[in-house]
Amino acid sequence: MADPGPPPNAAEIMESVNDALQGLELEPHETSDILGFANQELPHLHTPEDSYFILGSYREPYIRRLRIVQNELDKRLGTYPFLMGDLPELDIDRLPVFRIRFTLLAAHADTIVAVYEQDAGGEITELGKISTTPYFDKSYVLPRDYAWMTEQNLNTEADVIAAAATIYFNDDLDEATTEEELDSLITAANKNDIDLSTSDIIERLEDRDDSEDAPVSYSWVHLNEFRLFELHNRCFAWSNPDGLRDVLNEVP
Repeated sequence: MADPGPPPNAAEIMESVNDALQGLELEPHETSDILGFANQELPHLHTPEDSYFILGSYREPYIRRLRIVQNELDKRLGTYPFLMGDLPELDIDRLPVFRIRFTLLAAHADTIVAVYEQDAGGEITELGKISTTPYFDKSYVLPRDYAWMTEQNLNTEADVIAAAATIYFNDDLDEATTEEELDSLITAANKNDIDLSTSDIIERLEDRDDSEDAPVSYSWVHLNEFRLFELHNRCFAWSNPDGLRDVLNEVP
């Protein structure tokens, strides 16, 4: 079969790759391989279908939740949901090919949907990327067991306790920061007529039954990124597969 040649937007593609690689000079065969990948995969993202780039861990059991997201989005008319792991690799040993593939796919996809269930692995890198320009405005995060932090989501004592547990048991925080965050949480709760003090919260957390299922423990870096998406109405928490299916209704 004849070589299809470079894609019509080859200059734009290589400009984004150049930005991702911080201006690294490429060898001719590397440029050719990158444009070949773009020729094969990017046309799927330039159709009338709505494309969804799904991020998250490919390890078991987390990959099952990514497949749930993919299947649910695929039920919509005119959609193309995909995982980067299902696409061909770039066989260029010298280069950080993840950065290249991620940049091309994220730049050309219509929507990015990221699922989080832990604070380790490549998801940390991906979260850092989609929380910045140019990807932020089209990205949505779906963290399991994330405790809502903002005032409008603190409707009951249970909401406050869940949010407080995320702060109180977070090893990333020193004592002063923990106290400051708990005080801020209580101030927000009191505005919603929830009569709790910081000492009440600490007492309940320390007395809780160790057999209770603990929520996912995220790093403080994760929580701050989730909070940013939450404030922009693009963070939707879930706790089980059915809940994950439900929150997908919030993703356009």
